[in-house]
Amino acid sequence: MTERRLDRFPMRAKAMLVAIGLAMLAGCATRPSPDVLNPVHLPVHLNASLHSEEAAPSRVNVLAATNRSLDTARGGFGSAWADNLTYEQYAFSVPRGRKDTAITYPNSRPDPERQFAVIRRKQLAKDAFVEEALRSTQSDGTVGIFVHGYNYSYQEALFRTAQIAADANIPGSPILFSWPSAAAVAGYVADRDAALSSRSDLDSLVTSLSISGKVKRIILFGHSMGGFLVMETVRQLKLQHRDDVIGKLAVILAAPDIDVDVFRSQLKDIGRMPIPISLLVSKDDRALVASSFIAGERARVGRLDIDDPVIKEAALKERLRVIDITSIQASDGLGHDRYASLAKFGAQLASFESGRRSTAGDVGAYVFDAAGAAVASPFRLAGRVVGSQ
Repeated sequence: MTERRLDRFPMRAKAMLVAIGLAMLAGCATRPSPDVLNPVHLPVHLNASLHSEEAAPSRVNVLAATNRSLDTARGGFGSAWADNLTYEQYAFSVPRGRKDTAITYPNSRPDPERQFAVIRRKQLAKDAFVEEALRSTQSDGTVGIFVHGYNYSYQEALFRTAQIAADANIPGSPILFSWPSAAAVAGYVADRDAALSSRSDLDSLVTSLSISGKVKRIILFGHSMGGFLVMETVRQLKLQHRDDVIGKLAVILAAPDIDVDVFRSQLKDIGRMPIPISLLVSKDDRALVASSFIAGERARVGRLDIDDPVIKEAALKERLRVIDITSIQASDGLGHDRYASLAKFGAQLASFESGRRSTAGDVGAYVFDAAGAAVASPFRLAGRVVGSQ
């Protein structure tokens, strides 16, 4: 009887169930405890192989703002919602010569050749945090905020921000906004509620930075469910008539876990932004297949097919940049974390986003190839094949 029922399942449903299984397996990997947030002292005398500049670990600074509750017993932050934002400043030691985006967390005897490690941690008052953010603003007045996705702990999001900053060679201190994800595979609905509850806190962070005339552009980068939070925050700013803040925003959504119709509604409320919204998508993102299944098989924005004429026309109509990043390597086995590998192309993506390239000012469908170039899709540039010379 069981076998007959399984055989009657549509192939599509089976594929979705497999995707959910993969997502659950990915969540079963060993996860770092809050102990990794404790600053460590690196060995004074490093191996001779580290004496060269190429081999020595690099140093990365990260600012973090979170509305998670403080876990005083372990020195970290949990999944409960806090009434106020907590602000912190970190310095990381990041190993050079890494071949992928995998993060090796420190143990009791950290190895700077292969492990990431916190070497300094300081809690800041809000005013000091804003001052530090302004002090590290890039030369063109740009500041970047990373908003993580579903199933992330605070420490995972923080170390991921350090990895992105190191690989993208970002000057200054990127900012992590960490909302109270349950950091559990089974916590999808709870995470969505937590993301919605965090709109005003992200709004507050963005607004406090935008007030300064030194800040010309705020790159608001949201991954997965973090993209949903970003869009809801921008929508809230629009309903508050904060066009002064929206005018400084460059929104990038990586593998956005947003229902297509919800996204359309958000765009309707937000209207056209001075800097077009960029969507980083891939058709083979299996984590979003699972998300779609949970949501009743409703399509997700992160799996848009740029070869679909309807999508291309919609991108032009809504003034969106829909960028296919399928060629970028993923390390999670699901195709959902390509944004982390994309960091090494940070300069190219930043110039594309800010409109400093002739084609970047355009909207529509693009393909980001493995060489780090964003070019128009064949729909907009007939006869051109990505990656060819």
